[in-house]
Amino acid sequence: MSPTSVAGITARPAPVAANRALPSPGAAILIVGSPGAGKSTLSREVARRLDLPLIHLDRHYWRPGWVASDGAGFRAEVAGLAARPAWVMDGNYGATLDLRLPRADLLVICDPPRLRCIVRVLRRHWAHRVTPRPDLPDGCPEQIDLEFLRYIWRFPRRSRPGILAAVAAAAAPPTVVLLRSRAEVRRWLATLPTV
Repeated sequence: MSPTSVAGITARPAPVAANRALPSPGAAILIVGSPGAGKSTLSREVARRLDLPLIHLDRHYWRPGWVASDGAGFRAEVAGLAARPAWVMDGNYGATLDLRLPRADLLVICDPPRLRCIVRVLRRHWAHRVTPRPDLPDGCPEQIDLEFLRYIWRFPRRSRPGILAAVAAAAAPPTVVLLRSRAEVRRWLATLPTV
């Protein structure tokens, strides 16, 4: 399958052409996308298959009661996390892409249709109404409101362009893999080595 261009960024859809975007053990892999796009699920599976440390940025940004970290402190923490030799990192946090992209060997953009993302978020909310999600810190129960749903709906127009602009601006951008469907995710995962 040939590369595609999304806002000027060349991305390789699954299956990955010529193994150019196959990560290896010891890689730094950044996974981004809309809420409900499947970032956390994919991150867990990639980390498991490649035996890499898994970093959910939500666990570092949010404090109990959904209190946000201060900007400078969070940037310093992300810089430390990104400096580690290998990882799978799940999360957007556009204000820190400049710290993470230079360290990433691979950027995976989960980009399913926004309606699918909203349905997944609603299902996730129902599934975790009693037990906390493993990718969220203690004291931050799953929650959903109209503002969050609007954020998901507007993600393709408001947030995705910022991610793509950060990739375009990177001095040495990582290889980009664009996954738009469950089938593409399955095909791409099937190409990964298992450690």
